[in-house]
Amino acid sequence: MTAPGESGQGAGDPAARVPDDPPVTVPVRRRGRWRPVRRIAVPGLLLLLLTSLPWVWTTVAAYGHVHAVDEAPVADVVIVLGTAVTEEGRQPGIRLAGRLETAAELVRQQRARVVLVSGDGHGASGDETAAMTAHLTEQLGVDPQRIVADPYGLDTYDSCRRAREVYGVERALIVTQSYHLSRAVTLCRQLGVDADGVPARCTSCGTGLLVEKAIRDYFASGKAAWDVIRNRPAAVDSPAHPGVTDALTD
Repeated sequence: MTAPGESGQGAGDPAARVPDDPPVTVPVRRRGRWRPVRRIAVPGLLLLLLTSLPWVWTTVAAYGHVHAVDEAPVADVVIVLGTAVTEEGRQPGIRLAGRLETAAELVRQQRARVVLVSGDGHGASGDETAAMTAHLTEQLGVDPQRIVADPYGLDTYDSCRRAREVYGVERALIVTQSYHLSRAVTLCRQLGVDADGVPARCTSCGTGLLVEKAIRDYFASGKAAWDVIRNRPAAVDSPAHPGVTDALTD
């Protein structure tokens, strides 16, 4: 018998209740999870872009102006850029020796008539231009009357600027190692020298040394761009020098 207000399985009967749907769990995105990574990655990418732009500039600007020795165009002057010397400043190091050998080959092939050796005459390792001149004449058989020395080519920018403004060079081949060549060609062309580059030999250079120098040159491209932008004067101001003109007329 059913009591008043009840109808069989009433609302109070647990068996009569309809079970509720289980709660739905919605995953919450943790938007702040990647914020520290973004804070590091974005400035890092911007810094990489800023440091890469000068290197891209030197690479693109030198494109089409780099040639092997046997394919180099003819120019009156070949500029050899200095670097460290050894044995108390009397002998060129392995990189510099390779540059001098390449320049001598250009002279032998009559692709250049005069060699302008440009380096630091008072460098930490010794007188670069004196060692370069001696090696060209004594070891490689280049006529000393065909060699002109600039002892104030303190860096690549100075060498190019002084070649144009002090020695009056308008057209030249530039000899240095491949990791350095695009920057050298670009700087010389920016400073008024119609320059083409020839990669120097470096047969005894180890992979580690070449990688180290390539990384250094990558960052040096930034300084090169800044020097061009601000039109930096050469570190040493010199009057016009007739050495190249005289050597060409002999």
